[in-house]
Amino acid sequence: MSIPTGTPMGGSGAGRSPLGLEFPQSLAVYDDYAGAQKAVDFLADRKFPVEQCMIVGTDLKRLERITGRLTTGKVALGGLLSGAWFGLFIGLLFSIFTEEGLLAILLSTVLFGALFGLIWALAGYAATRGRRDFSSVTQVVATRYEVLVEHKVAAQARELLGEMPGGRPNPFA
Repeated sequence: MSIPTGTPMGGSGAGRSPLGLEFPQSLAVYDDYAGAQKAVDFLADRKFPVEQCMIVGTDLKRLERITGRLTTGKVALGGLLSGAWFGLFIGLLFSIFTEEGLLAILLSTVLFGALFGLIWALAGYAATRGRRDFSSVTQVVATRYEVLVEHKVAAQARELLGEMPGGRPNPFA
C-alpha cells in the first residue's frame, strides 16, 4: 500500500498535500477505527502535535449487503418513481423561467420523467438477462487501522502512548 507523502526532508513545504506526512513511521495498529481514534485523542490531550499524525485504514474489503429480490414490477415501480421525482425537479427549474402555466409545466415534466424513468429502468433490467435479480448496497471497509506519525516526533508519540491505559498494540502486527 502506498502512503501519501509530502515533500522530502529539506524541501519546501509549500506544495505539500494536507494528507501527506514526511517520512511517516508506524506508531500503532488497531483492529477498529475507535481504537486508533482513541490513541490520537490521548495524544491530543497531552498536547502532542496531532497534525503530524495520520490514521490509515488498511486491508480493505468490499462488503455487499443483499437488500431484496428484484422483479420486473419492482424495477418498473422504482424507475417510475425516480423518474417522476426527476421530472418534478426539472419542472421546478423550468418554472423559475416562466410565469404562466406552472401546473401544466409541472404535470408534463413529472409525466415525461416518469415515462423516461420507467423505460430506462426496464431497459437496464432487461440488459442483465437475469444475472442480477437482487438489490444490494455496497461499502468498502478497512479491517485494520494504522496510526502513522512524522519521523521527527515518533519517539515522543511512542513515549506518550506508552502511558495510555491498556498499553498500545504492536506496530508490527
